Amino acid sequence: MLIDTHCHLDAGEFDADRDAVIRAAQQAGVRVIVIPAIDAGNFAAVRGLAHGFDGGCYALGIHPMRVMASADGDLDALREAARRAMADPRFVAIGEIGLDFFVEEIASGAARERQERFYEAQLKIAAGLGLPVLLHVRRSQDILLKYLRRVPVPGGIAHAFNGSRQQADAFIERGFALGMGGELTYERSRNIRRLAAQCGIDSLVLETDAPDIPPAWLSNPRRRNAPAEVARIASELAALRGLPVAELVARTGANALRVLPRLGALAGMRGA
Repeated sequence: MLIDTHCHLDAGEFDADRDAVIRAAQQAGVRVIVIPAIDAGNFAAVRGLAHGFDGGCYALGIHPMRVMASADGDLDALREAARRAMADPRFVAIGEIGLDFFVEEIASGAARERQERFYEAQLKIAAGLGLPVLLHVRRSQDILLKYLRRVPVPGGIAHAFNGSRQQADAFIERGFALGMGGELTYERSRNIRRLAAQCGIDSLVLETDAPDIPPAWLSNPRRRNAPAEVARIASELAALRGLPVAELVARTGANALRVLPRLGALAGMRGA
């Protein structure tokens, strides 16, 4: 099953043609699209959007780059929204959460402390509900893992992973899959391509992060990424691993269903 495990389909870049973007993805064979929230202000939007088409599902969380603009009370709002959403089969995870130490303005001092506080609080929400998490991982792998040792959650996805093999193995040992998207399509992305080729196939899932992280064929000039591109990303990953595309799609799809167990119920409802 072809699954885009990370797509910001609610983003403003899709406002003019969102229905056409969804149709194009479906025509490309994409069966499921996971739409993560970025803050309390778009919880309702991602939920409503996921319910608007066959194969839509969503996650709720506060993105590390939205933490400084979020109130402490938004953690309570997340806790309550997630608790209520447990009755909704289209709700699959807490996310997008994590840490971003790439952006200088939020990588140190009070901003970093607030990121870490929000991250730990959201891990506790996920652990309390028995939910996996969708992790934002930018120059923060070791600190993310430190908190995962403190607050074990039932796995999830390390989105857009670009750490070392040792770090990758540490996430995999904790029940995580590694999100592979447009970045692996660039020859210069040697670390990601090496991980994509060498990590166990059972540890990989497909994603776009649309409208961001456009694959190489959309980069010059830079154009909007879209969920339909996950089909060609699958072909690129299959070539890196020397696998038939159909096998790569089947195995990464099965991985997504394993690390996001509520997806399995949705897939079952669709007769997949």
